[in-house]
Amino acid sequence: MSALRGRTIVVGVTGGIAAYKAVEVCRRLVDLGAHVVPVMTDAAEQFIGRTTLSALCSEPVQTSLWDEVSPIPHTVLGQRADAIVVVPATAHLLGAYAAGLSTDLLTNTLLATRAPVVVCPAMHTEMWEHPAVRDNLAVLRQRGVIVVEPDEGRLAGGDVGSGRLAAPERIVAAIEAVLGSGDLADLHVVVTAGGTREPIDAVRVIANRSSGKQGYAIAAEALSRGATVTLISTVDLPTPTHARLVRVETAAQMQIAVEHESESGDVVVMAAAVADFRPRAVADHKIKKADGPPEIVLEPTPDILASLGARKRAGQTLVGFAAETDDLIAHAEAKMRRKNLDLIVANDVRAAGVGFQHDTNAVSLLRPDAPMVTIGLTDKRSIARAILDVVVDIRSGPK
Repeated sequence: MSALRGRTIVVGVTGGIAAYKAVEVCRRLVDLGAHVVPVMTDAAEQFIGRTTLSALCSEPVQTSLWDEVSPIPHTVLGQRADAIVVVPATAHLLGAYAAGLSTDLLTNTLLATRAPVVVCPAMHTEMWEHPAVRDNLAVLRQRGVIVVEPDEGRLAGGDVGSGRLAAPERIVAAIEAVLGSGDLADLHVVVTAGGTREPIDAVRVIANRSSGKQGYAIAAEALSRGATVTLISTVDLPTPTHARLVRVETAAQMQIAVEHESESGDVVVMAAAVADFRPRAVADHKIKKADGPPEIVLEPTPDILASLGARKRAGQTLVGFAAETDDLIAHAEAKMRRKNLDLIVANDVRAAGVGFQHDTNAVSLLRPDAPMVTIGLTDKRSIARAILDVVVDIRSGPK
């Protein structure tokens, strides 16, 4: 039985050429047993007629803040919804939603709900790749909004490129995944994110390229699935709503925070890139160039993951990461067994679009005595969802 059966889904349709595909999304949702409430913007009516959606959905189309039956339709819709999906989500809609602007019934409803929100961007390639659109999407992701990335293909006007609305079946699958959540309720999930910075002197540090984006995506996904989340971070990204943030900088600080939080953590996800070495001696002043290059002697940092694995208690799930440049699977498997992990997430950071500083990732998920799962290049929130799906499966016990 679909997770959509009996659930109320508000489908927002905005003014893009891909609006015609919203018809198919609504039909599929209804076929799966959802109660579908369509909301159209004025611009959407330039592309499809409200009669079409009214006929296919569970209720007539709503379009206005002022002339519907309810005096406060946005509040009613926001409270009724089990989920809201915007298909297509134009650049205008994404900008207004990220900025918190309530310009019409749809944006008011998005701001007046606590239900999960799925946005499905569709626009021309140049718009899709514009920094403003990318920034707005980053803000929304950090707030827990699910983004169904567009496909590549033929666009309006005959061009070929990225920005084509995701296929209806992919959109529906994303909504099903959201409403199948709640599987981490009553669990404390501890997530680390970012790269540690080990001081050389009062100014300089030894660091790595980790942006923290994957860890933040995991924290946001865990929150959307009902978990209490503690995020231990070295980076300055928007904190996912309702996550408790613990800021650290060095491996030693990370160790203290992780060991403390893991005492109550049901799931610990070590997504941070912790430095393997640090300077043995740290100058308390800025080393001057005129003094010549300093002699830096390195020493190992604490192996936080191994320590967690050694003291892992019954019922606790420990997830590690392996960012490699060669022999990916062999190194990941050895690390998983050596450090007593329940799951390791392995990626080849040499591959295009993978790992550090990217918004995308591609990973292999390995666990003891279970088949490897490979996730191709996709956004980091989708990677987070796949990781936590495996965590839930692990915690459900032997089949």
